[in-house]
Amino acid sequence: MTPAPHLKHLSVANDGSKQGMVGPTGVDASPVTWPDNCFIGTSGWAYSTWKPGFYPAKHSPKKFLEYYATRLNSVEVNYTFRQLPSAAMVESWLAATGENFRFSFKTPQRVTHFQKLKDCGGIMSSFSSAFNRVIDGGRMGIVLVQLPPTFKADPAQLDRFLDETHVACDAPAMRMAIEFRNRSWFTDETFEIMRRHQVALCVAESDDLQTPDVVTAPFSCYRLRRSGYQPADLEAIACKLGQRARQGDVFAYFKHEDEPTGALSAEHVLRSLSLPQNKVT
Repeated sequence: MTPAPHLKHLSVANDGSKQGMVGPTGVDASPVTWPDNCFIGTSGWAYSTWKPGFYPAKHSPKKFLEYYATRLNSVEVNYTFRQLPSAAMVESWLAATGENFRFSFKTPQRVTHFQKLKDCGGIMSSFSSAFNRVIDGGRMGIVLVQLPPTFKADPAQLDRFLDETHVACDAPAMRMAIEFRNRSWFTDETFEIMRRHQVALCVAESDDLQTPDVVTAPFSCYRLRRSGYQPADLEAIACKLGQRARQGDVFAYFKHEDEPTGALSAEHVLRSLSLPQNKVT
């Protein structure tokens, strides 16, 4: 499939170096130094339909993550929504990526959709244990708690869940972000609970719902799911993320689609963050 015309991609030489192209904003897309605390990617990487727009046409699916990590520096793993990975799987992910690459993981649906945050200490403890190697290696991004649209605000239950998770998990290592998909959660009471637990409000934008951009933690999380991002939109996103990065680590993930548009948009933003006007100082 052919990517959107404004999203030109880089080629990668046999030695892994990136061969420059001139991007849609006229910026030389030669190798750059990525910002230290901005981690940008997509929700997943194992998509054969991203050939040849993102992955080379003859690239083996077994090498997708290794190649992905030459162009983006983080990924949101949605696999964990339905089951936990084996230790061997986690080791293979770590081996395929560099020390500056970050993995973010979605919490199990049993927590968010079945038990609705009730009595989840044991589940969250097992979840945390599955990623001990990621945590110990300093490769952990954020843990995304994505609530269903039908789950209306219950501040008391949210507070209990966060207390329980704090006890069950290594809280400093398990930085959590919550994506609320019901507007009833967007209240000062909710935000105050999150600040007290140092949990980030996941700022999610889609064609159906826009989360307010409220800071509740010393790090930030964005999920960018709108359709049809244009170059000016991506530059504005880079500017916003650069500003947030002055306050702490930033994690941002574009939507995965059959076409590689999300991955190319993420790469555009990551490169824009390396420009002088967006650099974190």
